[in-house]
Amino acid sequence: MTGISRRHLLQLIGTAAGSTAMYHAMTAMGHAQGSTYSGPIQLDGDPQGAKVLVLGAGLAGLTAALELRAAGYEVEVLEFREKAGGRCWTLRSGDTYTELGGDTQTVDFAEGNYLNPGPWRIPHHHHAVLDYCRRLGVQLEPFMQKNYNSYLHRSDAFGGKPQRLKEIATDHRGHTSELLAKAVDQGKLDDMISADDKEALLESLKTVGVLNDNYGYVESLDTSYYRGYEKGPGGGMTAQAIPSTPIDLSTILDSKLWTWLATHETLNHQMTMFQPVGGMDAIAEGFAREVGDLITYNAKVTSLQQDDSGVTVTWEDTANGGQRTSTADWCVCTIPFSVLGQIEHNLSGELSSVIDTMFYNGSVKWGLEFNRRFWEEDEHIYGGISYTDLPITQISYPSNGYLSPGPAVLLGGYTWRGANSFEFNAMSPAERIEVALEYGARIHPQYRDEFKTGVTVSWHKVPWTLGCSGIWQNKERDYEQAVAIDRRVVCAGEHLSDLPAWQEGAILSSLDAISRLHDKVLNG
Repeated sequence: MTGISRRHLLQLIGTAAGSTAMYHAMTAMGHAQGSTYSGPIQLDGDPQGAKVLVLGAGLAGLTAALELRAAGYEVEVLEFREKAGGRCWTLRSGDTYTELGGDTQTVDFAEGNYLNPGPWRIPHHHHAVLDYCRRLGVQLEPFMQKNYNSYLHRSDAFGGKPQRLKEIATDHRGHTSELLAKAVDQGKLDDMISADDKEALLESLKTVGVLNDNYGYVESLDTSYYRGYEKGPGGGMTAQAIPSTPIDLSTILDSKLWTWLATHETLNHQMTMFQPVGGMDAIAEGFAREVGDLITYNAKVTSLQQDDSGVTVTWEDTANGGQRTSTADWCVCTIPFSVLGQIEHNLSGELSSVIDTMFYNGSVKWGLEFNRRFWEEDEHIYGGISYTDLPITQISYPSNGYLSPGPAVLLGGYTWRGANSFEFNAMSPAERIEVALEYGARIHPQYRDEFKTGVTVSWHKVPWTLGCSGIWQNKERDYEQAVAIDRRVVCAGEHLSDLPAWQEGAILSSLDAISRLHDKVLNG
């Protein structure tokens, strides 16, 4: 007998038990890793009063400001906006937002409701973000990523009727487990697996796939215990449950609803996930409580120049008017490359080339407020995400305020790259809201009757980022040059990490940048 290879074993585990089991197997084998953060940074040594100018008060800039001041540097932060946070941003009642093109939205949500247009969840293994939340006193609560009672929807499947995730997931797992179990039982994999492992694998497939003694996935109370009953168990004269009928494998495969089954199992989406209580900008506010005195707001950088003795930055005071100049010995630049490429600078040709060739994702999000929580009251969905092939791609239900009366906000859509984002970007906010209502009503018919108000953000129209996250043209060739210290300037941000679009990437990039800068200050 030939022992099964790691590759084949992982494939079998992933097919039969799902990608969660496969990930844990990969971790045990050393193929999957979490964040590299191992604790607070230590910047030992005396910088002798050196001054660092930090451009941008997003999480990368805030991290740099906090740690550099603690290490003894004089720090000045210039921020384009009127508040800290950058893409760590929350919209609430009374807020106004003007996108490129001049359209202004005034948020009219009920008190306590909000939309996070940028980051909206924190994975459990993003250790740096979680550690800063702990250190800054930012209260977190669970974010419900996966809800088995949420929907999977395709316009060309099941007559356009949404299907419960638990039914599709259980039936897909059951049918694939049956196929694999029967192949193993019939000896078709004997050249890949030992006799002992064969017996153990068959037993595991029976358990994971809810198979009967003949390795069949069939209608039964056992399978209904996972996929849901036709009539659930009760009490008294109506106590007996009635099993539901599984969807046949061909229908499951033809529906293509299985394309979303692994979405929740990727490393950055595995439960437990978190969100700050009251909105993601609680993290930015936590940083601002510590370093807000270092930040000059409404400072639009127009020029970044460096020479052998230091850095000079020219900026426009957009609140009071006039042009100002700030100087420093060193600079940590966290301005997104999409914006930095439009600023006059004398950075090296190699770095300039990377800046000029980096494109940015065009994500779009909607916050739709409804008069009541119909998804809870009518459909028993408490948190989680429903996925669809419609251009809005997904609907996320609030992970707080369960069972409460009155208005609540759904994430009414979230596009990520591609033609959908470009199409929505070309619309006015009012048009984007109308389209989100039209599509959402195909999943939740209550949309029109219950809609109260909404706000939408297209990230290509956000003045301070001009996009959601950086896209490399040739990362293998350009990355090292982009993160290197360019005479007296070092760049940092989510775009300079292996965790693009995540706050963890921004913080880790910043910690790495200031560590190398500190070493250069001390050692030349």
